[in-house]
Order: sequence, then C-alpha cells, then structure tokens
Amino acid sequence: MGKPSIVVHNLIKNYGQLRALDGIDLEINPGEVFGLLGPNGSGKTTFLRIVCSILDYTTGYVRVSGLDVVKDSMEIKKITGYVPETPVLYESLTPTEFLNFIGSVRRIEHNTLARRIESFAHAFEIEDNMNTFIGSLSFGTKQKVAIISSLIHDPEIIILDEAMNGLDPRSARILKNLLTEYSAQGKTIIFSTHVLEVAESVCTRIAIIYKGRIVDIGTLAELRQRSGSKRLEDIFLEATGEGDLSPVIKSLKETMSR
Repeated sequence: MGKPSIVVHNLIKNYGQLRALDGIDLEINPGEVFGLLGPNGSGKTTFLRIVCSILDYTTGYVRVSGLDVVKDSMEIKKITGYVPETPVLYESLTPTEFLNFIGSVRRIEHNTLARRIESFAHAFEIEDNMNTFIGSLSFGTKQKVAIISSLIHDPEIIILDEAMNGLDPRSARILKNLLTEYSAQGKTIIFSTHVLEVAESVCTRIAIIYKGRIVDIGTLAELRQRSGSKRLEDIFLEATGEGDLSPVIKSLKETMSR
C-alpha cells in the first residue's frame, strides 16, 4: 500500500472553552471509503471541515495528499469535493447556471462540463428541474445539485457530510455505487452518516467518534470481532456508552402512563 492520502495526528479543535476535537489520530489511504459515525455534536462536521481546509484547528498535524490544510488551502480545495450537511447553494440561480458557474471556477473545459452536467442530471433524474430557480426546489433536489457540484471536477478527495439526507432510494443507490467506483479508481472518500446500513454497505473502514475522540476504528469485521456483536447498531451504541437504553425507555413509558 502507498502513502496515506490523509494523515491526522493529535488534532485538537477548541471553540473557546469547548473542546470539539480531542486528540484525533487517523490515516486514510487512497481507495478507501472511510466512514465516520458519531452522535450529533460528536465532532464529525468539525473534523470534515478541517480536512477540507475550510476551518482552522487549534493544535495538531493535518495533511491531505501531502499538503498542509492551512498553508496550502487553495491547492487542497482544487483536489477536494465537499458536500456539507446542509447544501449551500446560490438560490437565485438555476441548477444549470450554478453548475456552469462551478465548472468555470474549476476551469473545466466547456464541452466536457456540458457532458458531465447532462450525465449527472440524467442519473439523478433532475432534468426537469435544471432551469428552475434553486430556491424553489425541494431539499432532496438541492442535495442532488450539491452532490453533482462536488463531483463534477472529478476530485481526488471526496468528503461527504450526511450526503444521503433527503435522497430518494434510487439516488442513494446511485451515490453508493458511484462511491464504490471512485474507490476502485483510487480516490479517497470520507463519508459521515447517521444511516448505519449505508456505512455497512459502502465503507471499507469505519471510525466511531464520540465527544471529539475516536473510540473505535477498523473494518466492519474488526469492529464485530472486538465487540462480539454482528450488528453495527449495537457496536455503535456500545462504543458511545449508550448500549443499555432500557432506563430511557422505561422513563418514557412511565411518563406517558401518568
């Protein structure tokens, strides 16, 4: 195996007195679909934004394809495709106008860009929406536009933060298949998700993050072996200290019966 495409060592991120990331150590290799699982507020989005060179960190070491995420921010953005948890789009543009704008920023040749836009629009079944203002589109359609805009320049590093949110089953399947294909091409993919079935079916390796720390990491087989459970849901709840939910259920039942 060659050099890791992403190297993170003792990564710490503070927001004032709050420590969002607390000593993250990771290496992610080309060709991996690396899953990042964790409860809300665990630090997933903060971590992904740092790797994308969108957010500064407090201390540590972060390299993406050998580039420093602070000093080489522009170079990292050129080789990275990022889908944030909530799509950030120009709502006064149509998808066609927006994707053409992204293509011009990415300096994609005109005919190549036109072919890619047409192909993605067809795959995600949004041809009928391509000339409608983005602001009037459904959340799921906006999500598709965001995904297309992150992939249209054929990036080396693909970072997806809850990118399955709002997707219909067909589009979710297409995205999963695309990620598998990109992985086979040697691209590096980091995939944050709450949908454990997606992590099980797509990810080659999984990290569970909790309160800013990696509490377990490995292939699904390795996680199962250490946990003694075959279900990722059980592994996840055990790793985050939430394995026994019976007191919570009991309290709710008692409350509702009063």
